[in-house]
Amino acid sequence: MPSCLEPSDTKYVLALMDEFIERFGQSTWLPFSVISARLLLAAVFGSVVGIEREWRNRPAGLRTHILICVATALIAILTIEITHLHVFEGQEITIDPIRLIEATTAGVAFLAAGIIFFSKGEVQGLTTGAGMWLAGAIGLAVGLGFWQIAALATVLALVVLGLLQLVQVGSKDRS
Repeated sequence: MPSCLEPSDTKYVLALMDEFIERFGQSTWLPFSVISARLLLAAVFGSVVGIEREWRNRPAGLRTHILICVATALIAILTIEITHLHVFEGQEITIDPIRLIEATTAGVAFLAAGIIFFSKGEVQGLTTGAGMWLAGAIGLAVGLGFWQIAALATVLALVVLGLLQLVQVGSKDRS
């Protein structure tokens, strides 16, 4: 910042703001457009799984599945970004990708466990819990850039939650 500027000078204030912004935020390794696209895609895929749960009036519906999917995608993106921080330049950083999967799985499993309960001799909420777990995996896939895998998993979730529900209901009617 030039020393000839006075604190009342507009250029001085703008220079202070620029310095603050530069120090406040980190530049990203991935282009921000890619980060945005990944998070938005995670929200779309999460909503596709969640809308079926919402339609069936299950405890974890649209918003829950979207949030899980976006959260796990964000964790995956942050993992990528942290390894590329300039603070670590000159240091070799190794990442164990299994830890990322374990940590997000444990977090989602904690949420899903709250949905599953035993009532009147039947287990309730197991499919919703499994859907939450799948939403977490889909979010990780999108966040790490494997959108094709995430898209296929989303389609498979729809088949399992929608079409196979019809098969299951049909077999109960025949009994």
